[in-house]
Amino acid sequence: MAIQIKAPQFPESIEEGSIATWHKQVGEAVSRDELIVDIETDKTVLEVVAADDGVLTEVMKKEGDVVSSQEPIGKIEVGAVVASTLEKRVEAAPAAESHLDTVVVANPAARKLAEENNIDLASLSGTGKDGRILKEDVQNAMTAPAADTPVAEEPAKLVVPISLGERAEKRVPMTRLRATIAKRLLDAQHNAAMLTTFNEVNMGPLMDLRKQYKELFEKTHNGTRLGFMGFFVKAAAEALKRFPAVNASIDGNDIVYHGYYDIGVAVSTERGLVVPVLRDCDRMSIAEVEGGIRSYAAAAQEGKLAIEDMTGGTFTITNGGVFGSLLSTPILNPPQTAILGMHKIQERPMAVNNQVVIQPMMYLALSYDHRMIDGKDAVQFLVAIKDMLEDPARMLLDV
Repeated sequence: MAIQIKAPQFPESIEEGSIATWHKQVGEAVSRDELIVDIETDKTVLEVVAADDGVLTEVMKKEGDVVSSQEPIGKIEVGAVVASTLEKRVEAAPAAESHLDTVVVANPAARKLAEENNIDLASLSGTGKDGRILKEDVQNAMTAPAADTPVAEEPAKLVVPISLGERAEKRVPMTRLRATIAKRLLDAQHNAAMLTTFNEVNMGPLMDLRKQYKELFEKTHNGTRLGFMGFFVKAAAEALKRFPAVNASIDGNDIVYHGYYDIGVAVSTERGLVVPVLRDCDRMSIAEVEGGIRSYAAAAQEGKLAIEDMTGGTFTITNGGVFGSLLSTPILNPPQTAILGMHKIQERPMAVNNQVVIQPMMYLALSYDHRMIDGKDAVQFLVAIKDMLEDPARMLLDV
Protein backbone atom coordinates (compact mmCIF):
# COMPACT_ATOMS: atom_id res chain seq x y z
CA MET A 1 0.00 0.00 0.00
CA ALA A 2 1.36 3.39 -1.02
CA ILE A 3 0.85 6.51 1.14
CA GLN A 4 1.55 10.09 0.15
CA ILE A 5 4.09 12.35 1.79
CA LYS A 6 2.54 15.80 2.11
CA ALA A 7 3.90 19.19 3.00
CA PRO A 8 2.77 20.29 6.49
CA GLN A 9 -0.06 22.70 7.11
CA PHE A 10 1.56 26.14 6.93
CA PRO A 11 0.47 28.91 9.34
CA GLU A 12 -1.65 31.74 7.96
CA SER A 13 1.37 34.04 7.70
CA ILE A 14 3.16 31.61 5.33
CA GLU A 15 1.82 30.98 1.84
CA GLU A 16 4.42 28.56 0.48
CA GLY A 17 7.79 26.94 1.09
CA SER A 18 10.52 25.21 -0.88
CA ILE A 19 12.16 21.80 -0.63
CA ALA A 20 15.45 22.32 1.22
CA THR A 21 16.91 18.79 1.64
CA TRP A 22 15.77 15.25 0.93
CA HIS A 23 17.32 13.06 3.62
CA LYS A 24 16.18 9.89 1.83
CA GLN A 25 16.52 8.82 -1.80
CA VAL A 26 14.13 6.76 -3.91
CA GLY A 27 14.51 3.07 -3.01
CA GLU A 28 15.77 3.67 0.52
CA ALA A 29 14.00 2.22 3.53
CA VAL A 30 12.34 4.60 5.99
CA SER A 31 11.09 4.06 9.52
CA ARG A 32 8.06 5.56 11.21
CA ASP A 33 8.76 9.11 12.53
CA GLU A 34 12.12 9.19 10.70
CA LEU A 35 13.08 12.54 9.13
CA ILE A 36 12.57 12.42 5.36
CA VAL A 37 12.67 15.97 4.04
CA ASP A 38 13.18 19.57 5.21
CA ILE A 39 10.92 22.32 3.85
CA GLU A 40 12.25 25.87 4.12
CA THR A 41 9.84 28.75 4.59
CA ASP A 42 10.57 32.44 4.84
CA LYS A 43 10.85 32.13 8.64
CA THR A 44 12.02 28.64 9.57
CA VAL A 45 12.67 25.08 8.41
CA LEU A 46 9.85 22.55 8.83
CA GLU A 47 10.67 18.85 9.20
CA VAL A 48 8.55 16.15 7.51
CA VAL A 49 8.77 12.64 8.97
CA ALA A 50 7.57 9.25 7.72
CA ALA A 51 4.05 8.26 8.71
CA ASP A 52 4.87 4.52 8.61
CA ASP A 53 7.64 1.98 7.91
CA GLY A 54 8.31 1.38 4.24
CA VAL A 55 10.35 2.40 1.21
CA LEU A 56 10.50 5.79 -0.49
CA THR A 57 9.22 4.97 -3.98
CA GLU A 58 8.66 8.41 -5.54
CA VAL A 59 9.84 11.99 -5.15
CA MET A 60 7.38 14.44 -6.71
CA LYS A 61 9.19 17.63 -5.72
CA LYS A 62 12.95 18.07 -6.09
CA GLU A 63 15.20 20.22 -3.92
CA GLY A 64 14.49 23.88 -4.63
CA ASP A 65 10.93 23.30 -5.89
CA VAL A 66 8.16 25.45 -4.42
CA VAL A 67 5.41 23.65 -2.48
CA SER A 68 2.13 24.80 -0.97
CA SER A 69 0.42 23.71 2.23
CA GLN A 70 -0.60 20.01 2.24
CA GLU A 71 0.74 19.47 -1.29
CA PRO A 72 1.92 15.87 -2.06
CA ILE A 73 5.70 15.74 -2.44
CA GLY A 74 6.44 11.99 -2.46
CA LYS A 75 5.22 8.44 -1.84
CA ILE A 76 6.09 5.62 0.57
CA GLU A 77 5.34 1.94 -0.10
CA VAL A 78 4.33 0.59 3.30
CA GLY A 79 5.78 -2.77 4.38
CA ALA A 80 8.39 -3.00 1.61
CA VAL A 81 11.42 -2.53 3.83
CA VAL A 82 12.82 -6.09 3.77
CA ALA A 83 12.40 -6.72 0.06
CA SER A 84 13.94 -3.41 -0.90
CA THR A 85 16.91 -3.93 1.40
CA LEU A 86 17.63 -7.42 0.05
CA GLU A 87 17.44 -6.23 -3.57
CA LYS A 88 19.88 -3.42 -2.86
CA ARG A 89 22.32 -5.82 -1.21
CA VAL A 90 22.16 -8.26 -4.13
CA GLU A 91 22.70 -5.47 -6.64
CA ALA A 92 25.55 -3.95 -4.66
CA ALA A 93 27.48 -7.21 -4.14
CA PRO A 94 28.63 -7.83 -7.78
CA ALA A 95 29.56 -4.18 -8.18
CA ALA A 96 31.70 -4.32 -5.07
CA GLU A 97 33.47 -7.51 -6.23
CA SER A 98 34.23 -6.13 -9.68
CA HIS A 99 35.59 -2.98 -8.08
CA LEU A 100 37.99 -4.99 -5.89
CA ASP A 101 39.33 -6.85 -8.94
CA THR A 102 40.54 -3.60 -10.52
CA VAL A 103 42.20 -2.03 -7.47
CA VAL A 104 45.89 -1.25 -8.02
CA VAL A 105 47.94 -0.59 -4.88
CA ALA A 106 50.88 1.73 -5.51
CA ASN A 107 52.90 4.33 -3.65
CA PRO A 108 52.18 8.00 -4.51
CA ALA A 109 55.69 8.39 -6.01
CA ALA A 110 55.12 5.35 -8.21
CA ARG A 111 51.77 6.69 -9.41
CA LYS A 112 53.25 10.07 -10.26
CA LEU A 113 56.16 8.57 -12.18
CA ALA A 114 53.81 6.22 -14.06
CA GLU A 115 51.52 9.08 -15.06
CA GLU A 116 54.43 11.16 -16.31
CA ASN A 117 55.67 8.32 -18.49
CA ASN A 118 52.30 6.85 -19.61
CA ILE A 119 52.88 3.51 -17.90
CA ASP A 120 49.88 1.35 -17.01
CA LEU A 121 50.22 0.37 -13.34
CA ALA A 122 47.89 -2.58 -13.85
CA SER A 123 50.47 -4.20 -16.11
CA LEU A 124 53.19 -4.13 -13.43
CA SER A 125 53.93 -6.58 -10.62
CA GLY A 126 54.68 -4.91 -7.32
CA THR A 127 57.65 -5.93 -5.21
CA GLY A 128 56.51 -4.12 -2.10
CA LYS A 129 54.55 -5.47 0.84
CA ASP A 130 51.28 -7.16 -0.18
CA GLY A 131 52.15 -6.60 -3.83
CA ARG A 132 52.38 -2.81 -3.55
CA ILE A 133 53.96 -1.17 -6.60
CA LEU A 134 57.03 0.86 -5.69
CA LYS A 135 58.82 3.64 -7.56
CA GLU A 136 61.62 1.17 -8.40
CA ASP A 137 59.09 -1.11 -10.13
CA VAL A 138 58.07 1.74 -12.43
CA GLN A 139 61.70 2.64 -13.12
CA ASN A 140 62.48 -1.01 -14.03
CA ALA A 141 59.54 -1.01 -16.43
CA MET A 142 60.88 2.14 -18.07
CA THR A 143 64.32 0.59 -18.68
CA ALA A 144 63.00 -2.84 -19.75
CA PRO A 145 63.16 -3.69 -23.51
CA ALA A 146 59.96 -3.11 -25.44
CA ALA A 147 57.70 -6.15 -25.95
CA ASP A 148 57.34 -7.74 -29.37
CA THR A 149 53.61 -7.25 -29.37
CA PRO A 150 52.81 -3.99 -31.08
CA VAL A 151 50.93 -1.56 -28.91
CA ALA A 152 48.44 0.80 -30.46
CA GLU A 153 49.46 4.39 -30.04
CA GLU A 154 47.11 6.54 -28.02
CA PRO A 155 45.82 9.60 -29.78
CA ALA A 156 47.61 12.77 -28.84
CA LYS A 157 45.89 14.60 -25.99
CA LEU A 158 44.88 18.18 -26.52
CA VAL A 159 46.65 20.33 -23.95
CA VAL A 160 44.80 23.52 -23.09
CA PRO A 161 46.98 26.08 -21.32
CA ILE A 162 45.41 27.42 -18.11
CA SER A 163 46.49 30.81 -16.92
CA LEU A 164 47.68 31.02 -13.35
CA GLY A 165 45.50 32.99 -10.96
CA GLU A 166 42.24 32.03 -12.64
CA ARG A 167 39.27 33.71 -10.90
CA ALA A 168 36.43 31.31 -10.21
CA GLU A 169 32.77 32.25 -9.85
CA LYS A 170 29.91 30.33 -8.30
CA ARG A 171 26.26 31.14 -8.87
CA VAL A 172 23.70 29.67 -6.44
CA PRO A 173 20.02 30.54 -5.99
CA MET A 174 19.17 32.67 -2.96
CA THR A 175 17.50 30.69 -0.18
CA ARG A 176 13.92 31.54 0.69
CA LEU A 177 14.98 32.86 4.11
CA ARG A 178 17.71 35.05 2.60
CA ALA A 179 15.32 36.39 -0.05
CA THR A 180 12.74 37.22 2.63
CA ILE A 181 15.35 38.98 4.77
CA ALA A 182 16.42 41.06 1.76
CA LYS A 183 12.83 42.02 0.94
CA ARG A 184 12.02 43.01 4.52
CA LEU A 185 15.17 45.13 4.85
CA LEU A 186 14.37 46.99 1.64
CA ASP A 187 10.76 47.49 2.71
CA ALA A 188 11.93 48.88 6.05
CA GLN A 189 14.10 51.47 4.34
CA HIS A 190 11.51 52.42 1.72
CA ASN A 191 8.45 52.55 3.97
CA ALA A 192 9.81 54.21 7.13
CA ALA A 193 11.38 57.56 7.96
CA MET A 194 14.31 55.83 9.62
CA LEU A 195 16.74 57.77 11.76
CA THR A 196 19.46 56.66 14.20
CA THR A 197 20.61 58.26 17.44
CA PHE A 198 23.75 57.22 19.32
CA ASN A 199 25.06 57.20 22.86
CA GLU A 200 27.70 55.37 24.83
CA VAL A 201 27.60 53.41 28.05
CA ASN A 202 30.29 52.66 30.62
CA MET A 203 30.17 48.86 30.98
CA GLY A 204 32.44 48.89 34.05
CA PRO A 205 29.64 48.54 36.67
CA LEU A 206 27.99 45.68 34.78
CA MET A 207 31.31 43.92 34.27
CA ASP A 208 32.11 44.20 37.98
CA LEU A 209 28.65 42.93 38.91
CA ARG A 210 28.96 40.01 36.51
CA LYS A 211 32.42 39.13 37.80
CA GLN A 212 31.21 39.19 41.41
CA TYR A 213 28.12 36.99 40.96
CA LYS A 214 28.94 34.93 37.87
CA GLU A 215 29.70 31.63 39.62
CA LEU A 216 26.95 31.98 42.23
CA PHE A 217 24.41 32.89 39.54
CA GLU A 218 25.31 29.80 37.49
CA LYS A 219 25.03 27.50 40.51
CA THR A 220 21.74 29.02 41.68
CA HIS A 221 20.06 28.85 38.26
CA ASN A 222 21.05 25.34 37.16
CA GLY A 223 23.92 26.21 34.86
CA THR A 224 22.42 29.33 33.26
CA ARG A 225 25.29 31.70 32.54
CA LEU A 226 25.17 35.37 33.47
CA GLY A 227 25.72 37.47 30.36
CA PHE A 228 25.13 41.08 29.41
CA MET A 229 22.08 40.49 27.23
CA GLY A 230 19.85 39.82 30.25
CA PHE A 231 20.60 43.30 31.62
CA PHE A 232 20.00 44.94 28.23
CA VAL A 233 16.64 43.21 27.79
CA LYS A 234 15.49 44.19 31.29
CA ALA A 235 16.69 47.77 30.83
CA ALA A 236 14.90 47.99 27.48
CA ALA A 237 11.67 46.65 29.00
CA GLU A 238 11.77 49.31 31.75
CA ALA A 239 12.54 52.07 29.24
CA LEU A 240 9.67 50.92 26.99
CA LYS A 241 7.27 51.40 29.90
CA ARG A 242 8.35 55.03 30.17
CA PHE A 243 8.20 55.71 26.42
CA PRO A 244 5.14 53.90 25.00
CA ALA A 245 5.71 55.28 21.50
CA VAL A 246 8.89 53.24 21.16
CA ASN A 247 6.88 50.10 21.94
CA ALA A 248 4.14 50.97 19.42
CA SER A 249 3.64 50.12 15.74
CA ILE A 250 1.99 51.76 12.74
CA ASP A 251 -0.90 50.02 10.99
CA GLY A 252 -1.98 52.08 8.03
CA ASN A 253 -3.15 55.40 9.46
CA ASP A 254 -3.49 53.96 12.96
CA ILE A 255 -1.00 53.84 15.82
CA VAL A 256 -1.12 50.62 17.84
CA TYR A 257 0.13 51.00 21.42
CA HIS A 258 1.08 47.63 22.90
CA GLY A 259 0.41 47.00 26.58
CA TYR A 260 2.99 44.20 26.71
CA TYR A 261 6.73 44.03 26.13
CA ASP A 262 7.77 41.27 23.73
CA ILE A 263 11.40 41.84 22.83
CA GLY A 264 13.06 40.07 19.90
CA VAL A 265 16.75 39.17 20.11
CA ALA A 266 18.53 38.84 16.77
CA VAL A 267 20.40 35.54 16.35
CA SER A 268 22.84 34.91 13.50
CA THR A 269 22.78 31.46 11.85
CA GLU A 270 24.41 29.94 8.77
CA ARG A 271 21.12 30.38 6.91
CA GLY A 272 20.65 34.02 7.89
CA LEU A 273 19.46 36.29 10.68
CA VAL A 274 16.43 35.23 12.71
CA VAL A 275 14.71 37.10 15.55
CA PRO A 276 13.07 34.89 18.20
CA VAL A 277 10.86 36.79 20.64
CA LEU A 278 10.92 36.77 24.45
CA ARG A 279 7.37 37.30 25.72
CA ASP A 280 6.45 39.62 28.62
CA CYS A 281 10.05 40.60 29.35
CA ASP A 282 8.95 43.01 32.08
CA ARG A 283 7.80 39.99 34.13
CA MET A 284 10.90 37.87 33.49
CA SER A 285 13.93 37.63 35.74
CA ILE A 286 17.41 38.06 34.33
CA ALA A 287 17.93 34.31 34.72
CA GLU A 288 14.78 33.60 32.68
CA VAL A 289 15.91 36.02 29.99
CA GLU A 290 19.36 34.41 29.75
CA GLY A 291 17.86 30.92 29.71
CA GLY A 292 15.36 31.87 27.02
CA ILE A 293 18.02 33.42 24.79
CA ARG A 294 20.25 30.38 25.21
CA SER A 295 17.50 27.92 24.23
CA TYR A 296 16.40 30.05 21.28
CA ALA A 297 19.98 30.34 20.02
CA ALA A 298 20.44 26.56 20.13
CA ALA A 299 17.15 25.98 18.30
CA ALA A 300 18.05 28.60 15.69
CA GLN A 301 21.38 26.95 14.91
CA GLU A 302 19.59 23.63 14.41
CA GLY A 303 16.86 25.24 12.30
CA LYS A 304 14.16 24.16 14.76
CA LEU A 305 12.59 27.49 15.67
CA ALA A 306 8.81 27.44 15.38
CA ILE A 307 6.88 30.14 13.54
CA GLU A 308 5.33 31.26 16.82
CA ASP A 309 8.80 31.87 18.26
CA MET A 310 9.49 34.63 15.73
CA THR A 311 6.21 36.53 15.44
CA GLY A 312 4.59 39.32 17.41
CA GLY A 313 7.59 41.21 18.81
CA THR A 314 7.21 44.88 19.80
CA PHE A 315 10.93 45.81 20.01
CA THR A 316 14.23 44.27 18.86
CA ILE A 317 17.80 44.15 20.19
CA THR A 318 20.71 43.18 17.96
CA ASN A 319 24.32 42.69 19.07
CA GLY A 320 26.90 43.26 16.36
CA GLY A 321 29.58 43.50 19.02
CA VAL A 322 29.96 39.72 19.16
CA PHE A 323 31.47 39.97 15.65
CA GLY A 324 33.65 42.97 16.50
CA SER A 325 31.41 45.79 15.26
CA LEU A 326 32.31 49.09 16.93
CA LEU A 327 29.46 51.18 15.54
CA SER A 328 26.54 50.58 13.17
CA THR A 329 23.04 51.73 12.27
CA PRO A 330 20.62 48.79 12.65
CA ILE A 331 17.65 48.52 10.29
CA LEU A 332 14.09 48.38 11.64
CA ASN A 333 12.25 45.10 11.96
CA PRO A 334 8.74 45.97 10.62
CA PRO A 335 6.12 46.61 11.87
CA GLN A 336 8.17 47.63 14.91
CA THR A 337 9.19 51.28 15.13
CA ALA A 338 12.55 50.95 16.92
CA ILE A 339 15.56 48.68 17.27
CA LEU A 340 18.50 48.84 19.69
CA GLY A 341 22.02 48.04 18.47
CA MET A 342 24.72 46.84 20.87
CA HIS A 343 28.40 46.93 19.92
CA LYS A 344 31.87 45.87 20.95
CA ILE A 345 33.14 46.75 24.43
CA GLN A 346 36.37 48.67 23.96
CA GLU A 347 38.58 50.42 26.49
CA ARG A 348 38.84 54.13 25.75
CA PRO A 349 40.22 57.14 27.63
CA MET A 350 37.36 59.01 29.27
CA ALA A 351 37.25 62.25 31.32
CA VAL A 352 36.08 61.40 34.85
CA ASN A 353 36.18 64.12 37.54
CA ASN A 354 38.65 66.17 35.47
CA GLN A 355 40.95 63.17 35.07
CA VAL A 356 41.58 60.86 32.13
CA VAL A 357 40.55 57.31 33.05
CA ILE A 358 40.53 54.19 30.89
CA GLN A 359 36.96 52.81 30.83
CA PRO A 360 35.32 49.84 29.05
CA MET A 361 32.88 51.65 26.78
CA MET A 362 30.18 50.48 24.38
CA TYR A 363 28.42 52.52 21.71
CA LEU A 364 24.64 52.15 21.63
CA ALA A 365 22.54 52.89 18.55
CA LEU A 366 18.78 53.31 18.43
CA SER A 367 17.21 53.32 14.96
CA TYR A 368 13.60 54.50 14.97
CA ASP A 369 10.73 55.48 12.68
CA HIS A 370 10.55 59.25 12.83
CA ARG A 371 6.91 59.14 11.68
CA MET A 372 6.01 57.64 15.05
CA ILE A 373 8.79 58.64 17.44
CA ASP A 374 10.04 62.19 17.98
CA GLY A 375 13.75 62.79 18.31
CA LYS A 376 13.35 63.90 21.93
CA ASP A 377 11.68 60.63 22.94
CA ALA A 378 14.26 58.55 21.08
CA VAL A 379 17.18 60.32 22.75
CA GLN A 380 15.61 60.13 26.22
CA PHE A 381 14.76 56.44 25.71
CA LEU A 382 18.41 55.69 24.90
CA VAL A 383 19.60 57.79 27.86
CA ALA A 384 17.26 55.84 30.16
CA ILE A 385 18.84 52.57 29.03
CA LYS A 386 22.31 54.04 29.49
CA ASP A 387 21.51 55.20 33.04
CA MET A 388 20.12 51.81 34.08
CA LEU A 389 23.10 49.91 32.68
CA GLU A 390 25.63 52.21 34.35
CA ASP A 391 23.73 51.91 37.63
CA PRO A 392 21.93 48.50 37.65
CA ALA A 393 20.21 49.29 40.98
CA ARG A 394 17.92 51.64 39.03
CA MET A 395 16.23 48.59 37.47
CA LEU A 396 15.39 47.23 40.92
CA LEU A 397 14.24 50.59 42.31
CA ASP A 398 12.42 51.68 39.09
CA VAL A 399 14.09 55.10 39.16
